[in-house]
Amino acid sequence: MPTLNFVKPYLALFSILFFSACIQATGLTTQHGFALHEDLKYPENFKHFSYVNPNAPKGGQLKLMGFGTFDSLNPYTLKGTSPFNTGGQFIYGFSELNETLLIGTGSYSPSGDEPQSAYGLLAESLTYPENIKWVEFTIRSNAHFHDGHEIDADDVVFSFKTLIEKGHPRFQQSLFGVSSITAKSPHVVHVEFKEKNQRANILRIGEMPVLPKHYWEQKEFERSSQVRPLLSGPYEVSSFDIGNSITLKRKADFWGHKLNAYQGRFNFDKITVEYYRDQAVAFEAFKAGDFDLFYDYMAKNWASAYNFPALKNGEVIKEEIGHKIPSTTQGFFFNTRRKLFDDARVRQAISLMFDFEWTNKALFNQAYTRNQSYFPNSDFSARGLPSNRETALLMPFKSSLPPELFNQPFSFPPTKGNGNIRTQTKQALGLLKKANWIIQQGKLTNKHSKNVFEFEILVQQASIQRLIMPFIKNLEKIGIKATARLVDSTQYKVRMDNFDYDMTTYSLSQGNAPSYEQRDYFHSSNVNIAGGQNYSGASHPAIDGMIEAVISAKGRTELVHAMRALDRILLWNHYTIPNWHLDYHRLASWNKFGRPENQPIYKLGVENWWFKKQPE
Repeated sequence: MPTLNFVKPYLALFSILFFSACIQATGLTTQHGFALHEDLKYPENFKHFSYVNPNAPKGGQLKLMGFGTFDSLNPYTLKGTSPFNTGGQFIYGFSELNETLLIGTGSYSPSGDEPQSAYGLLAESLTYPENIKWVEFTIRSNAHFHDGHEIDADDVVFSFKTLIEKGHPRFQQSLFGVSSITAKSPHVVHVEFKEKNQRANILRIGEMPVLPKHYWEQKEFERSSQVRPLLSGPYEVSSFDIGNSITLKRKADFWGHKLNAYQGRFNFDKITVEYYRDQAVAFEAFKAGDFDLFYDYMAKNWASAYNFPALKNGEVIKEEIGHKIPSTTQGFFFNTRRKLFDDARVRQAISLMFDFEWTNKALFNQAYTRNQSYFPNSDFSARGLPSNRETALLMPFKSSLPPELFNQPFSFPPTKGNGNIRTQTKQALGLLKKANWIIQQGKLTNKHSKNVFEFEILVQQASIQRLIMPFIKNLEKIGIKATARLVDSTQYKVRMDNFDYDMTTYSLSQGNAPSYEQRDYFHSSNVNIAGGQNYSGASHPAIDGMIEAVISAKGRTELVHAMRALDRILLWNHYTIPNWHLDYHRLASWNKFGRPENQPIYKLGVENWWFKKQPE
């Protein structure tokens, strides 16, 4: 027996070396994380992220404000609106979302300092072949849901099937590349992909929320649910008042409290979010101390409304925090499913009547930069003329693209900012005439059908109307009658899900690792999928081709060229009237927080803050 005990360590070492040799011999890679096109910043067994304080004290209740309202606690279905899906909620970093296999990309907890890397969360490692035709995740043996139930491979398989069959249509897009998923053992899940060499597939499956099978299989998942979700992360939903507030409570026996990805993070014992339908009312509540942070979306308010005692005496801090977060695809979306907007010349003419320079000067205190791209503040913005590599991608579709795309840089002609847009008006009328629209008795009229040009702009926020009304006045100059239609959040969601609008305002999230979400936004296959996000109704073979090039890109350089080519097609077809962006956060906060020394460049990072003075 002593001899056997002596041999055991060597047998274990031999097994490890043999396993490692097998992996190398078969071209397999086993890692603690995955980077889309570059190397992982953090090595195996890293202690913590560099933008946190691992010794941050924990405690206290953080009070936040939310915009709008919610009628569900299920963020994964088409029906209803959950807290996370309300406007701006993702900024704070706290939510009712389920943990994922990997952390760093996706909605759960995006990285603060890497553009397209993810590390093991529920999964301690992943293994994949050189051609990325499949991936296997090994689930941590100590991971469990808040009821103590172990998280296993069956939960992952259940989550995939449930989200594909009953979840929001966006999951059909993000997981489009997955062919099958099976439980290889209780702690190993095997995922097969439809295509080889599409590296983004690993991140997309890694971002998938892992749901508790034992909890949901006896419930109607697809219905708008007020059932308190069973989670596995640092916080649980402790209380809620549908439509008005939700409170998250830090889980005392959280399984991952020692995990490197969680060190120095999620330091508040409680987070309460109160919801407001009016930003002006919310701002007054912040000034009164009803909550701790105010993320200001209104340039006018930021410029002129902070002259109050608490700011002057240092109790409130007002700051502009720079970032490198790719801006959203924000704009006025034409619904090209409507015959009125199926001609790109008509869309271009209407775009010319939006006077950004005047709007920025009169309403925004010159705070914003005009978007000249669908992907502003990122490497993916089209610049100058197409590069040789962009041209190579675009040439197969040349006959269906505007000639100007190949020989002119795209830009919106600036106005003088004084309300005089005579040059733009003349150009717009010329485009409309070519599209068979002429002015008769002061109204823009179709030369053949004699129909008058009228349309409605669907809006959800009353404050947007002040931006739209000057635009509507300019449209009157070319004989177009446009009206703004303000609806409540419930009606707005129903109409958006069913593409029941002429024009609307919207903002599509963009990130540092674009892939399948672009299918949802712009691919022809999603034009008529209820609940999808192809709000413009874009349907063009060149767009489809560029999206496939984005998804199959083998490196960062290929990805950038494919995205820039996509940007050019979208711009020259005028599917939206692009809006504006900032490259900094406008944040006011009560002076009670400690923060890490390093500010993350890809997120605000409130989940890494703590109270300087802990409550007694």
